[in-house]
Amino acid sequence: MTAVAASLLTPFAPAANADPRVSVTSISPTVSLASVYSPSMHRWIRSHVLHPPGAPAGLPTFYMLPGAGGAEDGISWYNNTPIKRFFATRRVNVVLPIGGRFSMMSDWQRPDPALGVNKWETFFTRELPAAVNQHFRTNGVNALSGVSMSAGPALTLAERSGRLFRAVAAYSGCPGATDPLGLAAATAIPARGGGNVLNMWGPPGSADWVRHDPIINAGRLRGKTIFLSAGSGLPGPVDGDPLRNGFGLVGGNAMEAIALQCTSAMSRRLNGLGIPHRFIHRPDGVHTWGLFYADFRASWPMIARAIGV
Repeated sequence: MTAVAASLLTPFAPAANADPRVSVTSISPTVSLASVYSPSMHRWIRSHVLHPPGAPAGLPTFYMLPGAGGAEDGISWYNNTPIKRFFATRRVNVVLPIGGRFSMMSDWQRPDPALGVNKWETFFTRELPAAVNQHFRTNGVNALSGVSMSAGPALTLAERSGRLFRAVAAYSGCPGATDPLGLAAATAIPARGGGNVLNMWGPPGSADWVRHDPIINAGRLRGKTIFLSAGSGLPGPVDGDPLRNGFGLVGGNAMEAIALQCTSAMSRRLNGLGIPHRFIHRPDGVHTWGLFYADFRASWPMIARAIGV
C-alpha cells in the first residue's frame, strides 16, 4: 500500500494547537488531504485540496463535487482526470470532497439504514467552507461545480446558499426533481446505493422535492455565473481512448442522452427567466471522464473570471 493510500485509510488526529475540527496532511507541494469534522453527520469527511506551492493566503476556492459514488469508490476528478496538473500553476484552492455517495448531496429528512446520516447541504455550504476558509486563509470567494449525480444538486446548493457561490457549473447531470426525468433520476440514484428515497425528501412530489428542484427555483441563480453542459449520448473523440475508459459506464450513452434532455430543460428555464448562462451541447459524449474534463476546461475561463483567478 502506498503512503497516499494509507493516508486515506488512517484516521486523522488533530494537532494539539490546531482547530480540532480540521486536520490537514501534505501529499505533495500542491496537494493536501484535509479531514473536516462534520457536527451534522458526526463523522470526519476527507477532501483533496489542490493549491499553489506553499498554499498562499488570500486565494479564492473552487469546490468540485463528485459523482454518484461520492469519490469513495475511487472514481473522481482526482483519480480519473489530469486535474492536478491543470491547477498546479493556478492561484486558486480547489476542493475535491470524498463523500456523499448516492445522497443527491442534500440534507435528508431521516437517517437511512443503508446510507446513514446525510446532511450534505449543511456540510458543503457551512461546515466545509468554514474549515477551508480558516485553514487555507482564503479570501472567501467561492465557485461550485457538480458532475453526473451532483450536477443538479450543485445548482440547488448555489440557489439555496445566497451569495456563498459566485459561479456554478453542472456537467452531464439531470437538473430537476419534479418533472418526469428529474423525478426518475432523483429516485433511482439513492435506490442504486440501497437507500430509501422516502428518507431523503419524503414522498416524491411533496414540498421538499419542490424545494430541491433547481429548475423550479432557477430564479435564485440570477446574478451568478452559470455553466451547463451535456453530450449527445453518441461516442466520439471527446470520450478519449475507448481502451482506457470503455466509453464510460455501462449504459453511459443512455445516461448522457437523458442528461442532455434534463440540462436542456434547465437552459430553457433560465432563458425564460432572462438569466444569462452558457450551455454547451456537444455532438458526441457518452458519460465519460473525457467528456467531463473537456466540459470543465470549457467552463474554467468563465469560472475563473467570476472568482478573480
